[in-house]
Amino acid sequence: MLTKNSRLLWIGLGLVFLAVLPFLFPGYKTSIATEIMIFAVLAMSIDILAGHSGRTPLCHGAIFGVATYVVLYYVTVAGGSVWVGSLLGILAGVLVAVIFALLAIRTSGVYFILLTLALGMVVWGVCLRWTSVTGGENGIRGTVRPDWLSDQVSLYYFVAVCFVILTYGMWRFVNSPFGLTLKGIRESESRMRTLGYDVSTHLFIGFTVSGFFAGVAGALYAFFNSFVSPSTVALAQSVEGLLMAIVGGAGSLLGSIIGSALVISLENAVSLYTERWLMVLGFMFIITMLFAPQGIVGAVKSLAARYRAGSAGQ
Repeated sequence: MLTKNSRLLWIGLGLVFLAVLPFLFPGYKTSIATEIMIFAVLAMSIDILAGHSGRTPLCHGAIFGVATYVVLYYVTVAGGSVWVGSLLGILAGVLVAVIFALLAIRTSGVYFILLTLALGMVVWGVCLRWTSVTGGENGIRGTVRPDWLSDQVSLYYFVAVCFVILTYGMWRFVNSPFGLTLKGIRESESRMRTLGYDVSTHLFIGFTVSGFFAGVAGALYAFFNSFVSPSTVALAQSVEGLLMAIVGGAGSLLGSIIGSALVISLENAVSLYTERWLMVLGFMFIITMLFAPQGIVGAVKSLAARYRAGSAGQ
């Protein structure tokens, strides 16, 4: 278990690394780092439900994509302000999350997974068929960044500041008394009901907060990618975000960050040689489940505990 001082040291080192990364890995690698941070926010938003609340969603790609759609439509089609468009995109993501939460919070287990999958597919169908607004399969393309974010490095630092603020916000949320209640629901929903907690209300708020962060990630993705299509809200987007959280270690925000870095880096490296990079991600997930079911962070913690136990026994 890290002490407070050692934890602050690691956080400081992490912030220094973020500050100097564009100089260590210039050009295309800086762009990859920007993408990793955006998807890390998405993965952490999923982990609020999957890792801390015991509900595994397959709809956050839809929430993420709706926010991206709204930003790009408002700025490139309607000709509005990028900051107003970003706010509207985040609000749209929260609204979708509220609707999903109202429909899904009274289910659990496989029923919750299947219902959120179906809700995400409804959004995908709307984006595919509502061609007058979404552009159908052609999507919406256009640059929404202001001039001061036109180059890769400026965009990287903007996303990095947002990433740090959002990560801190999610950390405070999951470690707050409310967040601890969500963990209690994950461990024993019936016990929490017996103690007098309104489980449905807690899950609704947790789902909505999770959707808010996914919406912010979607708005940032509009800045980064300048393009959105039905694939942005497709099931694969939700699965990839969930894979990041699980591979890194569900129940750990750090795990989501590590998982996103691993998945995005592997995706970009493998796609240079083959179009079947999804198969490689599938094998990575299988290997993780077989040899590190608690994810990378969980495996490291287990190894550290064994080492300390071995050292104490000598």
